[in-house]
Amino acid sequence: MTNQRPVVAVVDDDPRVLESLEELLEAADYSVRSFLSADLLLRAGLSGIDVLITDIGMPGMDGFELRDAVKAARPDLPVFLITGRHEITDQDRAKGIGGLFRKPFDAQILLAAIGDVLR
Repeated sequence: MTNQRPVVAVVDDDPRVLESLEELLEAADYSVRSFLSADLLLRAGLSGIDVLITDIGMPGMDGFELRDAVKAARPDLPVFLITGRHEITDQDRAKGIGGLFRKPFDAQILLAAIGDVLR
């Protein structure tokens, strides 16, 4: 029997956040691939990924740059941005950018948003 669980890739430079998201997503029956940087995800490739969750504030390529690179390669791949920076969230909401979650975020709202884009 093959594993048909949707694959969620998570990119965050904080190992504690990665672990927390892995536990949340696996408990919700998703398969999870975790990466400590945007570069590591891009080197691993985007094939087989159904949803991407990325932190915004990371060294090197930030979450906005990663989202843009991913959208250029796979325009259909849903991308959710997470941030602990309140000012970024407010600016992006003002621009009408969806899929943005401010830490600490409501896990059930994130899971519902993932479920919505996978339907």
